[in-house]
Amino acid sequence: MIFFSFFFFSLYRSEILIMTWTIDGITYPGNIKEKEAAKQQYEKAVSKGQTAGLVKASGRKTEKFTVSVNIAAGSKVTFELIYEELLKRQFGKYEMFIKVKPKQLVKDFEIEVNIFEPQGISELEAEGTFITNDLQNVIRKTFSHKKGHISFKPTLDQQRTCENCSQSLLDGDFIVKYDVERTTPDNLQIVNGYFVHFFAPMNLPKLPKNVIFIIDISGSMSGREIQQTREALLKILDDIKEDDHFNFILFGSDVHTWKETLIKATPENLDEARKFVRGIDTKGLTNLYGGMMKGIDMLNAAHEGNLVPKRSASIIIMLTDGQPNVGISNTQDIQTHVKKAIEGKYTLYNLGFGYGVDYNFLEKMALENKGLARRIYPDSDSALQLQGFYDEVSNPMLRDVELNYPENEIADVTKNSFKHFYDGSEIVVAGRLRDINQNSLTVDVKGEGANDALSFTSQQDKEQTAKAFQEQEYIFGDFIERLWAYLTIEQLLEKRISATGEEKDNLTAEALDLSLKYKFVTPLTSMVVTKPEEDENQAAIADKPTEGTAQAAPIVAQASPVHYVHASNPTWYTSVDGDPHFIISVPQKEDAICFNINENPGAVLRLINDPVTGITVNGELIGDKKVNNDAKIQNTYFGKLGIANKHLDLKVTVTPEKITIQNETGKTTFTWLDSVTVQQESLTLIINKKKSLVLSMGSGASFVIVLHQVWKKHPLHRDFLGLYTLESHKLSEQTHGLLGQFFHPIDFAILEIHPGSDPKKPDATMIFKNKELIVTRGWQKDYRRDPEHGIDIPCWFVHNNGAGLIDGVHTDYVVSSLF
Repeated sequence: MIFFSFFFFSLYRSEILIMTWTIDGITYPGNIKEKEAAKQQYEKAVSKGQTAGLVKASGRKTEKFTVSVNIAAGSKVTFELIYEELLKRQFGKYEMFIKVKPKQLVKDFEIEVNIFEPQGISELEAEGTFITNDLQNVIRKTFSHKKGHISFKPTLDQQRTCENCSQSLLDGDFIVKYDVERTTPDNLQIVNGYFVHFFAPMNLPKLPKNVIFIIDISGSMSGREIQQTREALLKILDDIKEDDHFNFILFGSDVHTWKETLIKATPENLDEARKFVRGIDTKGLTNLYGGMMKGIDMLNAAHEGNLVPKRSASIIIMLTDGQPNVGISNTQDIQTHVKKAIEGKYTLYNLGFGYGVDYNFLEKMALENKGLARRIYPDSDSALQLQGFYDEVSNPMLRDVELNYPENEIADVTKNSFKHFYDGSEIVVAGRLRDINQNSLTVDVKGEGANDALSFTSQQDKEQTAKAFQEQEYIFGDFIERLWAYLTIEQLLEKRISATGEEKDNLTAEALDLSLKYKFVTPLTSMVVTKPEEDENQAAIADKPTEGTAQAAPIVAQASPVHYVHASNPTWYTSVDGDPHFIISVPQKEDAICFNINENPGAVLRLINDPVTGITVNGELIGDKKVNNDAKIQNTYFGKLGIANKHLDLKVTVTPEKITIQNETGKTTFTWLDSVTVQQESLTLIINKKKSLVLSMGSGASFVIVLHQVWKKHPLHRDFLGLYTLESHKLSEQTHGLLGQFFHPIDFAILEIHPGSDPKKPDATMIFKNKELIVTRGWQKDYRRDPEHGIDIPCWFVHNNGAGLIDGVHTDYVVSSLF
C-alpha cells in the first residue's frame, strides 16, 4: 500500500521534520546529527547487518535530499517521512510538486492533500504530467473559504498502461496549485516572540525593463545548444513589451553587438531583432569577460544618456556553456571587475548551459550582484527551460524594495531588502522580537514603482494571528520560529558560497548550530535512524543497501548508482605530489579521483585547514629553472611546505634543503642529510635520510613528506616535495582546503564509460554532488613507499583544475603566505 497525505500551509518550509521506522513492531525516531556523525552511526549499523536509514541533503542547498536504506534480512520495516515546506509563489500561485514513480501497480494508492489558509483560498488546481483523460476524472478537489481538499485514488485497472498490462501509468509529477484571498498587499503574523511577514502587492503597473541578453556563441555552443538558444530568444521576443528596451551582445573570441545601444521594443525593432536572432551562429573561444563588460557599459551609457525611463528595472541575462578562456580568464578577477562595474545598480542572472560550465563561478557572480544562477540542462526542452526562466523575471513591478522594522524591537531579521519584486511572486521576511511578550509590530514598506514611489505602514498584533489559527491548533506552536531559523540557515549557506577563509568558517559554524538546534536536514547535517545497540551475535546479515534520491516529496526511494563512502579510512590517504597531482583515495570503492592544479610559481595554496584542531598545511609552488615558452602550461612543484598548529604555537617549514621547527622556545633546524627522531609532547618528527619524513602534531593527523631530488646540473628541473596525509580521520569535520575537503565522506558514481581521445584512457561521466563531470581514466604516481620510481595509481581524472569536484574554484585556495 502507498498512501501520501499532505497538509499544505503556505507559511513554512524547513525540509525534514520527522522520520520514524517501525521495525518488527517497534517504532524508532530519527535523530538530526552533524553529517559525519550521522554517517558513522549509519555505517556502523549497516556493518552489523542491522536495519538503518540515513537522510541527507544532496548538494549545497536544502530542497533536495537523499534517503539511504539498509534492511536486515527477514525484517519487516515501515517508514514514515514527514517534512515541511514553505511553498514559493510564482506566476500568482503556490505550487507543490509530488514525484510519483511507484514503478509497479499498487493495490492501494492514494494521494490526499489538505490545505488550510487563514486568508481564504481563492483558487485550487490539481494536474499531473502522467494524467490521461480517464485519470483526470479520478482527481477530486473541493475548497471552501479557508479549507481545500484534493484526492487521487486510481484503481489497479486505471493505473495500467493497457488492458492486462503490468506497467504503471503513474510516472511523473502530480502538481497542486492554489492562491489565497488578498485584501491587503501584505500579511504579518506574530507567534511566541517571532514574526513572519508576507509581501505580495496586487494590481500594480508593470515597470518598464531594460534587458541586455549576453549570449555565448563560442564553438562549444554549436549544434543543438545554439539552435535551442535561438528558439528561446524568438519566443522571448514575442513577450517583450513595447515600453521595454533591449539589446543582444554575442561573445566568442570577439564581442559583437546587435545595436550600439539599447533600443525600444517597437514592432519594427522586434521584427529586425527576430532576423538577427535567426542568424546567430557559433564561432571562436569564450571571451566571457568582454561580453559582460560590454553589457554593463551599454546599460551605464543608456542611463547616463537618459535613453531609458528613469523608473525602470535594468536586468542582465548571461548565457554560457563553457569557461572563460579569452581576455581576462581568471574567474576571481572577472567577479571583482563585474561587481565593481555594476555597483549594485543592475541585477545579474547567469544561466549555465550543460555541465561544462564553472557553475560555482556563475553562482557567486550572480549572488554578488543581487541575482541568481540557474543551470539549463541539455535536453529536448532546453528552449522551454530558458523561456521559463525569462518568464519568472519578465514582469518587474517594483524595484529597491525595503521592509523596515523598528530596530529597538527586533533582535534578528532575515533578508529584508530586495532589488526587484516580480509580478506573481512573494517576498517573505521572518524575525525574532526582543520581547517575547510583545503584542504588536509595525512595518514600513518602501519601493519604487512605475509611476511613483510605494510607501505604506502595516501593523499586526498576535491576537489577530491567534484568532486566524484557532481552527488549526496543532500547527500554532513554534512554526514561525522554525521558519525564521530555516530562512536564516538558507541565507547563511547562500552567503557561504562566495565567502572564504575565516568568514566562511564562521558562516558554516552558525548554520550548523541552527541546523542542529532546530533539527533540520541541511548540507551540514543528516538524519539517522538505527535500532539501539544489541548483541552483535543477533545481528542478521544485511541485504545490499538500497539508495535513492527524493526531491521535496516523501516518495519511496528508488535505486540509484550512488555509493556512500568515507574518504578518510586510515589505510588509505590523500596526497599531492609532482606537478602538482592530487590523488583522493576512495577506499570503499577501491578507487581514486585525481586532479591537477595549474598555478604560477610563487603561489601559495591552502591544502588543509582545520579550525578545530588548529592544524593548517600550505604549500608554495616553484617552477623549472627556465621557462619553456612553447609549453601552454608551465611545470610547477611544491618547493616549500608549511605545517602549523596554532593552538600549540608550533610551525614546521619544510624545503628540499632543510626542516625548521619553530615554537615559543625558538627555532631548531635539520637537514635532509640527518637521520633524526624528535619526540616531544606535542610533536613527533622522523627524518628518513634523503628520502622522506613523518610528522604529527598533538593528536591530529600524520603527514609524510617525500623529497624528490634531481641531478643538480639538470638544465630545467629542481628538487621538490610531495605530501601524503595519514589518519585524516583525526581531523575535524570542519577541515577544508584542496586536500582537506576530501577528508569528509564523498559520494560519486561512474556512468557511460566510452573511448576517449587516448585509446588507453577511456572517458566517462562522473556523478558528484548532483553534477555531471566528464572524467578520464588514467594513472598518477604514488611515491610514498618508493620515492625514486613511484607506483602507478589508477584514478578518474577531473579536468580544468578539479572544476566541479573541489568546492568553488582553485583560485579560492590561493593564500598570501605560508602561515
